[in-house]
Amino acid sequence: MFFNAFIIALREIRRNLTRAFLTVVGIVIGVAAVVTMVTLGRGATEVVKAQISNIGSNLLILRPGQGWGHSGAPMFNKSDLRTIKDQVPGIHALAPFVNTNVPAVHLDNVRNTDIQGTTSNYFEIANWKIAMGRFFTDAEVLEGASVCVIGETIRKELFGKGVDPIGGKIRCKGMSVVVVGVTAVKGQGGFGDDLDDNIIVPYTTLQRRLTGQAKKDNINQIMISGETGYPTANIVADVSSLMRERRGLTHNEENNFSVFDSLQLADAISSSTRVMTSLLGWVAGVSLLVGGIGIMNIMLVSVTERTREIGIRLAIGARAREVLLQFLVEAVTLSCVGGVTGIALAYVFCSLGAEAVGAPFLFDPKINLIAFVFSAAIGIIFGFMPARRAASLDPIEALRHE
Repeated sequence: MFFNAFIIALREIRRNLTRAFLTVVGIVIGVAAVVTMVTLGRGATEVVKAQISNIGSNLLILRPGQGWGHSGAPMFNKSDLRTIKDQVPGIHALAPFVNTNVPAVHLDNVRNTDIQGTTSNYFEIANWKIAMGRFFTDAEVLEGASVCVIGETIRKELFGKGVDPIGGKIRCKGMSVVVVGVTAVKGQGGFGDDLDDNIIVPYTTLQRRLTGQAKKDNINQIMISGETGYPTANIVADVSSLMRERRGLTHNEENNFSVFDSLQLADAISSSTRVMTSLLGWVAGVSLLVGGIGIMNIMLVSVTERTREIGIRLAIGARAREVLLQFLVEAVTLSCVGGVTGIALAYVFCSLGAEAVGAPFLFDPKINLIAFVFSAAIGIIFGFMPARRAASLDPIEALRHE
């Protein structure tokens, strides 16, 4: 019975291909939009997570002032560094961090870049890998050695493609440093900046020979890496409490420092992306409802057009439930054809969209199956009333219909 109803449904669809196409346009657009939004949303979420993980795992950044501006807040010093290390549990490693932006020169090549001063712990905290040479050592930090580790962008811009920069010298204003290592490519960070466009030197070297802040012992920020499995929220609370105490802040005074948690940022951005994707998915779902209404209207027209046919079938012995099944199968077939077409169209859109925005194409069978089942359900829900109307026709009245 189902097979015969399906064959009749296909025959009726083929008989009016243009009308059938216009009927399922809403379903096609709705399914394609829902699948595309959800798939690209998942890809964008993974990109954000990957970019933030490039900054460092379990990374906390202690900065003066609120947000990303210092706003005249006092800097940190070596004593803050030692106290945090000794008194805050759950810390795996920490490193001071100072930076400035100056022109870097090698031979005739010049590039304005970020000169970063830190210790050897920073490379582990920020997940840096070495591509050529080595990282500088703790001993070189203590003596303020004139050495540096550069990113791939600096290597290309200052030394040229395919040139080994190890042992080469870079001038940064009044400071000259020798390249001892090149970091592996990281690409863009969570804020779209080029993580490979930097020169990393011992912070003592930067303070003594470039910024002149060695006597002031100013540290722009402190990089902190939490132990694996230890809640970073606990470290944030402990560091905040300790720094309020060291800075003599009363209970009614706001913090003149901030603790940036990369894990919380990743979760917040991912959550926002998921919310936006869900909202767009629901908006696209309206197209499915519009498509369902279109199917119902066309099926009502079809019932009117085929009234005599229905009357003949009922007159020669067809039961009402067989007529209902026939029209219901036609509605479901229409909506399923629209669903399959929408999924195929979404696959094309996702492939092109993922390539355009640089996000991975994460094919999710679950969302595709849900979209297809939902399109079939639309056919059942909106096709039931026309099918019931056809099944309830009186055979004699139907045969008299012109």
